[in-house]
Amino acid sequence: MKRSIALAITAGWLLSGQPAWAQKDEAKEHAELAKALSAAKVSLQTGLSASATAGTPISAKYEVENGKLQLSVYTKEGSGFSEVVVDHTTGKVAKTEAITSGDDLMAAKAQSEAMVKAKRSLRTAADQAAKENKGYRVVSVMPGLKDGHPVAEVILVKGHEFKTVSEKLD
Repeated sequence: MKRSIALAITAGWLLSGQPAWAQKDEAKEHAELAKALSAAKVSLQTGLSASATAGTPISAKYEVENGKLQLSVYTKEGSGFSEVVVDHTTGKVAKTEAITSGDDLMAAKAQSEAMVKAKRSLRTAADQAAKENKGYRVVSVMPGLKDGHPVAEVILVKGHEFKTVSEKLD
């Protein structure tokens, strides 16, 4: 009996939305990213174009990795996936690494599925979101499927204010 109550409480907690600690982590990550972006000379859209030398871009994001700002683009070439790191000051490819396992591979496969159905590029979606949100900078573009249709979730920032918009890819 106690076990089923504990399971019910745990399930309720997990299904009740984002826990407070996760919201704090996200707020901390956003603050860290907003601060680090002041060093970025290159737009995410430029990073998408630069990464195309390693395949078709299937997602892109600015992130703080080990305390350093990084522009990371996932690409697909044939049946393989890569993570392309674009130098955020020059716009040139800094390194390319094959994605072969784990959560990164699962994410790349899901993003690729959405992009197979897309008629618009991620660059086009990011450009459109930036155009519609004057003063904001695109920091992430992630494709997915919504009701069977490809869409891109675009995260933008202005100062320390983040917003997420959805752009159709079909």
